[in-house]
Amino acid sequence: MVGHNVSHSNIKTKRRFLPALSPVKLQSDSLGETFKLRISNAALRTVDFRGGLDAVLVKAKDDVLSPRALKIKKQVKAKLAEQPAA
Repeated sequence: MVGHNVSHSNIKTKRRFLPALSPVKLQSDSLGETFKLRISNAALRTVDFRGGLDAVLVKAKDDVLSPRALKIKKQVKAKLAEQPAA
């Protein structure tokens, strides 16, 4: 997002609003690995709410994921496809 810094004298200068990214380690249940990712705080809350990294990646659309997250998603889907349905 973009906006303005507004000074005391009401002079407006352009600024950018960047997302609050946090470096986190997330555990993949199906792969049994830990991945270091930089995700937004809102995404971290979503991971907690949905029950883990695997659930979020499988449900997410490909166009909103980073190339690294797409690679992890592909591995998770392959691992889940080879496991027999219980």
